[in-house]
Amino acid sequence: MSHSVGGVRQAQKQKTRQALLDAALGLLEEQSLSSLGLREVTRVVGIAPTAFYRHFRDLGELGVALVEEALGSLHAMVRAILAEQDAAEERIDRTVAVVERHVREHPAHVRFVARERRGGVRAVRHAIAGELDRFAAEVAEALKSQPVSGGWRDEDIRMLAELYVDRLVTTAGELLDAQEEGDEGAVERVVWRARRQLRLISIGRRHWEEEGA
Repeated sequence: MSHSVGGVRQAQKQKTRQALLDAALGLLEEQSLSSLGLREVTRVVGIAPTAFYRHFRDLGELGVALVEEALGSLHAMVRAILAEQDAAEERIDRTVAVVERHVREHPAHVRFVARERRGGVRAVRHAIAGELDRFAAEVAEALKSQPVSGGWRDEDIRMLAELYVDRLVTTAGELLDAQEEGDEGAVERVVWRARRQLRLISIGRRHWEEEGA
């Protein structure tokens, strides 16, 4: 019986925590995290401000949780595509398609990361930098497994991974702007340019060692 009650309480606690994250994300559509008030968030959820501290130490910790929520799922999808041994152009096309779909399905998360990457809450800036650093490490591992990476130094593979990640993050921001304007032509242009930019990086990759780098 006690296990059942404990399970219900834990489920309710998790539900309230997620409600706080969702409420904050909605409020952050129009403002930065540094200007967000704790009472604003708890008012939306319908709980007392003191109840907030059962879930997060402060809004900075909530912001860090939003970063993990925003970027975590994207890592696995992109890493899985890059780990495949298909032709480079096919991997690039699928990767850009995944990013485009992610932006369409999670615009608020993408907007949050784009704004807070250079925002005023230090813990969140560091969390975003850490997630992107882990993303680059995951991409580097996937790239390392590809035959074209044979003989490459680890630092060069990591540099290549950072180029890919930086381009994907920039593309996500550009896609968000185009989608919010309702301009499907602009979305198509962003996708077309992203594919060409990634292909240019891929071509350079095939000739990097030939230059004696």
